[in-house]
Amino acid sequence: YPMKLLPQVSSVILTLQRFPSHSTMNISKSGYRVFSANSTTACTELAKKITERLGVDLGKSVVYQESNRETRVDVKESVRGQDIFIIQTIPRDVNTAIMELLVMAYALKTNCAKNIIGVIPYFPYSKQCKMRKRGSIVCKLLASMLAKAGLTHIITMDLHQKEIQGFFSFPVDNLRASPFLLQYIQEEIPDYRNAIIVAKSPSAAKRAQSYAERLRLGLAVMHGEAQCSESDMADGRHSPPPMSSGRTTSGHPGLELPLMMAKEKPPITVVGDVGGRIAIIVDDIIDDVEDFVAAAEILKERGAYKIYIMATHGLLSAEAPRLIEESAIDEVVVTNTVPHEVQKLQCPKIKTVDVSMILAEAIRRIHNGESMAYLFRNITVDD
Repeated sequence: YPMKLLPQVSSVILTLQRFPSHSTMNISKSGYRVFSANSTTACTELAKKITERLGVDLGKSVVYQESNRETRVDVKESVRGQDIFIIQTIPRDVNTAIMELLVMAYALKTNCAKNIIGVIPYFPYSKQCKMRKRGSIVCKLLASMLAKAGLTHIITMDLHQKEIQGFFSFPVDNLRASPFLLQYIQEEIPDYRNAIIVAKSPSAAKRAQSYAERLRLGLAVMHGEAQCSESDMADGRHSPPPMSSGRTTSGHPGLELPLMMAKEKPPITVVGDVGGRIAIIVDDIIDDVEDFVAAAEILKERGAYKIYIMATHGLLSAEAPRLIEESAIDEVVVTNTVPHEVQKLQCPKIKTVDVSMILAEAIRRIHNGESMAYLFRNITVDD
């Protein structure tokens, strides 16, 4: 530069150093941003609790539905070069919440965010993770959509099946809510030493065993169901379609397959003594509560004098609050991974455990590049 311009250049540099840009101030302050992709107020409560624990402000954005129900997302601040965490709790309108998350992630990707981490405490469609006759594995489809939208990492909690993590092409941190539920049992259930952990079905026995071992309590398993269970529909390959009388088999004439016998479920039985005990049923999701109500009735008949249900995700759809209120269940304890304030107003038996602490700590550790092992201490493989 000519000598006469040097003072002007120097003054500009000093001015820039004295008054850094807004985005520079944001990066130096925290280096990451936390957004909520929900358009409903009730679903942003968890995001607010997490940001309060982190000591940061919730990112400025607007998420809303157009008159024709299209989802629109407007990000109101710079995210260039930053780690962005999108907190998405899933309300009853599951598909709208998924679309909000996808559009938000893609908007952040196109605005040059460095990393986009989805915080999805309850992962939707997690029950559709197995092939069912001529259906599809929808959970795998959702994982591909999230990756295509721009997500680079996911934080979730108590996946319905741990193998779901294999559907993703990026890292997944599957946190556990069991430490918070165990703490509730120890602090809020009087005489919990006289309790017994109950698995509602053999498939839930491993989770129940994990709780029983950490609480030093006994274990009971319920077997047999009055209705067709989810596991019966897991694979349709054992039940070929019936052949009409006018059709002939197209197989090899010399091929004779062994006769396939249909399952016959025994009546509900309880393996383990629950007489004079507090029965604590543990599961990952409580949605339609008919099975839990039936299990509570059986446990009452077997002599249990109090019935508790502990679950991570309280979806509590349809008539769940009324059925719980009218049942033999004394208390239903769920976490705040899913908003259920309306259901709590309808049924005072529903209690909530806050898990925002572990989600906030996971965000902090991922941003700082710290190990996540501390969040999984004393967690068993089967939990």
